[in-house]
Amino acid sequence: KKVIRLLTADEIECRVGTISEKGLSLLLYKDARVDMRILDEVYGTMNWQRTHLLVGGNLYCCVDIYDEQKHQWISKMDVGTESYTEKEKGQASDSFKRACVSVGIGRELYTAPFIWVTASKCSIQKKENRYITYDKFRVKEIEYNDNREIIGLTILNQDGMIVYSLKSAKVQDNGTGAEHTPTVPSEEQMKLMNKELERTGVALDTVLSRYQISSVEEMTESMYFNAMNSLKKTKKKVA
Repeated sequence: KKVIRLLTADEIECRVGTISEKGLSLLLYKDARVDMRILDEVYGTMNWQRTHLLVGGNLYCCVDIYDEQKHQWISKMDVGTESYTEKEKGQASDSFKRACVSVGIGRELYTAPFIWVTASKCSIQKKENRYITYDKFRVKEIEYNDNREIIGLTILNQDGMIVYSLKSAKVQDNGTGAEHTPTVPSEEQMKLMNKELERTGVALDTVLSRYQISSVEEMTESMYFNAMNSLKKTKKKVA
């Protein structure tokens, strides 16, 4: 039995769903290249094919996979929607991706939680009567359970800062039995903070004392984001 594997973090992309002055929501999706790669991996490059047909003015895609045991082609079909840029190409790509979900590729993305990024963790601007953002987001880590459902998820912005985190389980302190969330900030985030500290000339001890903590390990996620926002507003140190 051929099993379609789960998507890895680098195969999943993030798209802004809704946006307001209070924050924005993110949607997880895959692109057609991921679908083609997985079809090649599981069934072989010569054992699947795609065709498109127009039905009632809508473009459908049919993905056929050859069943070597039954000696016949198995078909999965779905319809696409228009893109904002290239109508025909957008429908063709979307219908192919939807048909691949019917095959089983990326179906786990439908188990994703509601992903909300608060305004304090992203840059939102108002343009005329709508809110926009130029921030980019990517999935750093993703974890699934035995039912192929998402139970752990970490999303970063273009600066490498965590904007959303879903932990699959709490970590217990040895000896105390107390539960706590894994340490924040990450090594990648600290590199970004050290870069800002060097640029501004602000000492790390100054940042720690501001939040009444004695080490980076005590810094919470909100402390980190507040500290980074303050540092970015601070002028460059005079040489």
